[in-house]
Amino acid sequence: MYSGSAILDAIETKKRGGELPAGAIRAVVEGYTSGEVPDYQMSALLMAIFIRGMDYEETLALTEAMAYSGERHYFPDCVDKHSTGGVGDKISLTSLPVVAACGVTVAKLSGRGLGTTGGTIDKLESIPGFSFDLPEERMREQVEEVGLAIMEAGDLARS
Repeated sequence: MYSGSAILDAIETKKRGGELPAGAIRAVVEGYTSGEVPDYQMSALLMAIFIRGMDYEETLALTEAMAYSGERHYFPDCVDKHSTGGVGDKISLTSLPVVAACGVTVAKLSGRGLGTTGGTIDKLESIPGFSFDLPEERMREQVEEVGLAIMEAGDLARS
């Protein structure tokens, strides 16, 4: 259960240059993903983090809290290419088929509506008949059959 003071305590701690314990970070992420922490409070915390920074343990705790905030998939022996995006999707759309052709299986999770250029999913869905509305089992079958599948990330990392 999220405690409403967790975000306020975290903002104050980070604003003063303190370190956030892993439990506090998990509580804040849980509160934000459940809708209990408003955007303006999360923005204040992120600004304090930007100004004061985070050490390795804080960064690890934040990464883990975000990774565990949504549904997770496990594809052993598969690779994924991830980035913060950019104009044109020049890397994903060219490198993933090459990697798969070399015998390395790829299970790619991509997003929608990323900035002015859209996400990989938006671009590929502009091709008539292309669909990313795949259940996880169909994605697994496609990875096994052709060595490459791209699926919408959905709730895997909540925003």
